[in-house]
Amino acid sequence: MRILVVGGSGLIGAHVVEALRRRGHAVTTVARTARAGVDHVLDVESASIDELQPLLDGHDGIVYGTRSDEQRVLRKPIYPVFRGELVDPVVRVFTAARHAGVTRGVLLGSYYTYYDRRHPQWRLTDRHPYIRCRLEQARDGRAAAGQQLPIAVLELPFVFGRVGDRLPNWAGPLDRWARSRSPLLAPAGGTAVVSAHSVAEAAVDALERADGANIPLADENLTWAGMFARIAEAVGRPRRVRQLPAGAVRAGLGLGGVLQALARRESGLNLAHLSDLLLADLFIEPVTGRAFDPALHETFSASAGGR
Repeated sequence: MRILVVGGSGLIGAHVVEALRRRGHAVTTVARTARAGVDHVLDVESASIDELQPLLDGHDGIVYGTRSDEQRVLRKPIYPVFRGELVDPVVRVFTAARHAGVTRGVLLGSYYTYYDRRHPQWRLTDRHPYIRCRLEQARDGRAAAGQQLPIAVLELPFVFGRVGDRLPNWAGPLDRWARSRSPLLAPAGGTAVVSAHSVAEAAVDALERADGANIPLADENLTWAGMFARIAEAVGRPRRVRQLPAGAVRAGLGLGGVLQALARRESGLNLAHLSDLLLADLFIEPVTGRAFDPALHETFSASAGGR
């Protein structure tokens, strides 16, 4: 098959490109900035359907892998910003893909949509603009693609790994914290984790099957304390991780939410309700069973200080 990878220069996109070529598929890459391995430079957030369709002509499938930083703090209302970054470009891309005769697609999504299905009582889409837009991204993207273009949505947790100088956007602060002399503190909950390699293999599997399912993906489930301890060990600074009392987590984030509201600012994940997520076990079952430690050590290593 011939596959177009949007975001092909990113951490996950580069792994997807490698996995596709390893299985004998032809790949075209699109990214916002020019760098080695990018075939077409285009900002898909602003590109029109007429600009996108010529890139998609002659392709069998598409992988859409761009993202937004859900923790950015912006002036209210933040929803239109996330809608413009996460939803509208996907609608245009998959509309163009349908017009070009593309027959299969993969959207790299978020595991928050998985929890929205499993726990509707959490009201995640009402409380968090980022999660609302992730849900709309999958729903509206599939509607634009139509039945003849099935879209698999990979619902991804924290993704670990490295490609050259490309790392997860959250890795730098955690790396510096783990190397510091500051105490390591963690809330009571936990999260699913996955390697970029596992994401790439799942994406190619979905393309080859022309799968249109929601696919939650995890290699392991870790408590926050367990994850921070393994990161500290990986960077060569192993030490005990102390648990933060749930009341302190709720009070601290609740105060942050009040201060944001007073300043008429907000983030994609609403601080007033973020403690509910941090204190929950955001786990995915079943896990893939693939080895996760290599990706953790690629992301955080004792010899990679100063990132």
